Amino acid sequence: MRYIHERPDWPTFRFDQNRLAETLVAVRQLQVRLLSQMGELGFSLRAEATVQSLTEEILKSNEIEGERLDKEQVRSSIARRLGVDIGALTPADRHVEGVVDMMLDATQHYEKALTKVRLFAWHAAIFPTGHSGMSRITAGGWRNDTSGPMYVVSGPIGREHVHYEAPNAALVDREVRAFFHWFNGKAVIDPLLKAGIAHLWFVTIHPFDDGNGRIARAITDLQLARSEQSAQRFYSMSAQIRKERNEYYAILEATQKGNLDITPWLEWFLACLGRAFEGAGAVLAAVLAKAHFWERYRGLVLNERQRLMLNKLLDGFEGKLTSSKWATIAKCSQDTALRDIEGLIGLGLLKRDAGGGRSTSYSLADAIAA
Repeated sequence: MRYIHERPDWPTFRFDQNRLAETLVAVRQLQVRLLSQMGELGFSLRAEATVQSLTEEILKSNEIEGERLDKEQVRSSIARRLGVDIGALTPADRHVEGVVDMMLDATQHYEKALTKVRLFAWHAAIFPTGHSGMSRITAGGWRNDTSGPMYVVSGPIGREHVHYEAPNAALVDREVRAFFHWFNGKAVIDPLLKAGIAHLWFVTIHPFDDGNGRIARAITDLQLARSEQSAQRFYSMSAQIRKERNEYYAILEATQKGNLDITPWLEWFLACLGRAFEGAGAVLAAVLAKAHFWERYRGLVLNERQRLMLNKLLDGFEGKLTSSKWATIAKCSQDTALRDIEGLIGLGLLKRDAGGGRSTSYSLADAIAA
């Protein structure tokens, strides 16, 4: 027996509750403190924090799999669906819309049961063309073994390292039904531990040709939303996993090649979740800083282009802001962009970055950025 799913007592997971107790209490306290802090914000600020957190969750969950999505497309798609005003919206392509569909269904409808129909819809949404890269896959259906067993591998072709071999495809439907029965049931278990077990269990079954990690993380978010009884999201578990990707894959592989005592996996999962809660302070700080900025400068007469671009800078503009980027984003001429920029420099809101010349870039004035 090489993997836990081959053991006769699979999937009877075991864990040492006493060993986990102290960490679980500490993480629970972090969760309660974060929700309390966010609860003190007004509705519009909580909504904006949710948009930021969900954007980060989607971007980082895909980055874990080596895929980079356009941040503005993701953010605009989320804001439009949640009815949050973030100014001008960026049109999103079909793939981004599908990824957002899955995440919003998981987090906004966390009370709904997890079913085969629901998972098939998620999978079809994130693979709208029925392809993963250049490879044709079964989109919206369980994998089959027509091309051989399902392996998780790394390394160059010819020197691949096999990290894991999933259960035979003929067993997938039975395995997933057992998972659904447990996940939708009323078993007495701490909801944070349930999130960790659900993540491990699903990626171990590995029921799809591709997208198993992303869907496992969406299931984790669904269970975390259940633990909080709230559709509002103020942190990103995937962002923390992305930071700890090497450790994530190492503990996952060790657990899948071990016995059914998953205490080490749950220790890592809870600690990672705790660090995600702690990291959410950055989201709170950014949302409050933006609110304080507009409160401080509410009397200024600014045009819509200037407001749009200031909001993008306050949200964390990626790369350097140049007049040509301003013109493209604000849909105006280069001359108009320069006039807008000069106006904000004159008001002390923007500054020219060091360098200058044809590649002059601009950023928030030091007093504001701080």
